[in-house]
Amino acid sequence: MANESSGIVQKLWNYCTVLRDDGVSYGDYVQQLTFLLFLKMADEQTKPPFNKESIIPKFYDWQSLVNLEGPDLEIHYRDIIDSLGKKEGMLGIVFRKGQNKIQDPAKLKKLIILIDSEIWMGLDVDVKGDIYEGLLQKNAEDTKSGAGQYFTPRQLIKAIVAVIRPKPMESICDPACGTGGFFLAAHEYISNNYSLDKTQKDFLRFESFKGGELVPETARLCAMNLYLHGIGGDESPVTVGDSLLSDPGQRFDIILTNPPFGKKSSFTMTNENGKASKDSLTYARDDFWATTSNKQLNFLQHVKTLLKINGKCAIVVPDNVLFEGGAGETVRRKLLHEFEVHTLLRLPTGIFYRPGVKANVLFFDGRIASEKPWTKKIWVYDLRTNMHFTLIEKPMKYGDLEDFIKCYNPENRYQRTETERFKCFTYEEIMKRDKTNLDIFWLKDESLGDSDNLPEPEIMIRSVADNLEAALDEFEEIYGKLTNKK
Repeated sequence: MANESSGIVQKLWNYCTVLRDDGVSYGDYVQQLTFLLFLKMADEQTKPPFNKESIIPKFYDWQSLVNLEGPDLEIHYRDIIDSLGKKEGMLGIVFRKGQNKIQDPAKLKKLIILIDSEIWMGLDVDVKGDIYEGLLQKNAEDTKSGAGQYFTPRQLIKAIVAVIRPKPMESICDPACGTGGFFLAAHEYISNNYSLDKTQKDFLRFESFKGGELVPETARLCAMNLYLHGIGGDESPVTVGDSLLSDPGQRFDIILTNPPFGKKSSFTMTNENGKASKDSLTYARDDFWATTSNKQLNFLQHVKTLLKINGKCAIVVPDNVLFEGGAGETVRRKLLHEFEVHTLLRLPTGIFYRPGVKANVLFFDGRIASEKPWTKKIWVYDLRTNMHFTLIEKPMKYGDLEDFIKCYNPENRYQRTETERFKCFTYEEIMKRDKTNLDIFWLKDESLGDSDNLPEPEIMIRSVADNLEAALDEFEEIYGKLTNKK
């Protein structure tokens, strides 16, 4: 299976190098593949043994495309994308705001022939999924495309799912789902660890997952990724829009999410002087504990609303969520009181495609209202201090997270043992810390030792680059606030 999928990935990816000479980026290429693959598979489903009625109008189907060439092909392809993007359901998600980025009809024709040569529905679901995930991975690795910000490291996702342990018939939400990594890992975990009956299989495919994604292009990749992995049907589990605008009303058993980093909004607003601004939005919601423009604090407040009583949440948060004062302190105090916050995983640097990110995974469970605080102890696992990873030379592997999984003790997290990297802190100890600071560390950083024992030059350079990137983000935010006051 691995050889079959990697061979097709390589074949598809090799053709991308041809298109790059015409200015087609990796991201643009994956988008075009998404359109064409969807049309091809929809066509295959109308033939034996499936014999389904096509969800695509005849004039816009695959056969209408393969029979054309030259300028007529380019014009018709553009018309297909535009027309299908106005449809409801899965079609709308996949084609919304799509554009033809392959301007040379001859090269577009060659790509169509390349895709037409494979029987995609005949491939195993895992193979189709591996192919598309492989393309998304390559796209994320192209740092110039910026696609990496939507791609959470899959080994981290797998470890989070391993300790959360989703079960059949549980609802799972990711309000910032990116390309769908958490859904795929949860789907795989449930499929591999349980013998499912038909009702459970149907629930897993059509009802388990609910996602939100702000960026239409990313939502398209997510919808296709899930579809190729056998998740969803004519309706996509993904909706496009700003998840933070309101409480959707629905509650979930499990929330797994890595909200976007950075404090700036993806929306462009206009101030009273008619000046364009990308300053962060402030959400006035009755269910929020504090009003703030900090996007991560807002996502943290949003997911606590979405969580069922006794539900489980794992959310990736940057360091500032752990120590920021004002609204940050208010949110942390309320979260510790009203939910059972039990585990914090301090992540190493160098594992995300966006440089400069210092992040953590916060684990908490939903609880009923109580006068006494639900949080009794917080266990902190430090995977950051003296751990050095890079995306290319030394990527983090699943094995690097196995000690955390063992320490977490998902069989019974109330029976844990302290280790060098895993320490317990009581609620009372946390509340005595300045601003209820959860940015806790105790290990000695060996890179701060004597000059004879300095880390490798590439590690030092990466650390400096990460810190400069983080500082630049802060300066950009301050600049935005100053210019908006004028």
